[in-house]
Amino acid sequence: MAIKDVYQGTRAIGRALGVTLKHLFEAPVTVESPDREPIAVYPRFRGRHYLRRYENGLERCIGCQLCEAACPTGAIYIEAEENDPDNPVSPGERYARVYEINLLRCIFCGDCEEACPTEAIVLGHGYTLANYTRRDFVLTKEDLLNPPEPNVVIRPEG
Repeated sequence: MAIKDVYQGTRAIGRALGVTLKHLFEAPVTVESPDREPIAVYPRFRGRHYLRRYENGLERCIGCQLCEAACPTGAIYIEAEENDPDNPVSPGERYARVYEINLLRCIFCGDCEEACPTEAIVLGHGYTLANYTRRDFVLTKEDLLNPPEPNVVIRPEG
């Protein structure tokens, strides 16, 4: 081994230690927890899905299944049923009796949001989607109608 190689190796180690020492006393860039500190996301960020309702409490989803057809990965499953005229669930003739989204298959492309004629399905700003079991990754209609409020701050586009 030549002295030149030892010199270059020692110099490289010194530079690496310099980078370490430079950042040693800076504040960390990680966030404590999504529940404690809000995270800044962009306005067009697409996160967890949710189903919307009208102001009068009726569901916006009319069971047309256009979002299911538009999904490129087949992550959406809908079973439509006829609406009871005496006790309607949605303003249309039908409603979604079963509405499920498999987050393990979803690529968060937003095609379902664009295909919906009543703007019932929306991709919100929630990003904490970790779960322990595979079944928890399938959002049911009840989960979608009552989403948790994300702890986020909308940062300006720029």
